[in-house]
Amino acid sequence: MTQSTTDLQLITLTVNGQSKAFLAEPRRTLADALRDELDLTGTKIGCGHGVCGSCTVLVDGAAVRSCLMFAVQAEGAEITTVEGLDQDGELDSIQKAFTENHGVQCGFCTSGMLLTTHALLAENPEPTEEEVRDGLNGNLCRCTGYQNIVKSVLAAAEAKASAKDAS
Repeated sequence: MTQSTTDLQLITLTVNGQSKAFLAEPRRTLADALRDELDLTGTKIGCGHGVCGSCTVLVDGAAVRSCLMFAVQAEGAEITTVEGLDQDGELDSIQKAFTENHGVQCGFCTSGMLLTTHALLAENPEPTEEEVRDGLNGNLCRCTGYQNIVKSVLAAAEAKASAKDAS
């Protein structure tokens, strides 16, 4: 069955600071649109049911499961994907903390963990270990046992606090 252009909707978003427009079916998920229409493949689709957190992106600053959100629902929103985290080609402080503290192993869950961490630290810049574990409880990782991920989030919070104090 061929897709009629009348079934498609024009969607305009700001993705990683750049305006993007594409046509999509109303039932197309944001995750699929990011990956297929915008070639932002850092957004992973794991379970497809919003359970694993691998597809997490920031929508207007809030952590959102992009496999559960239709692309049309994001019309006009500001989206941040893992590809938008770097700062002038350099890893941001959270990415550095994950790298330095071995919070990355296979990498499948990493983009969702990084974006969840961004949202967590924006809401709570100095979380306790318990608050980090609670904040990440919707993101599944099969490799690390979470020890190094939690350590990475706490290190990122410390680095952000130190940078803030220095400025």
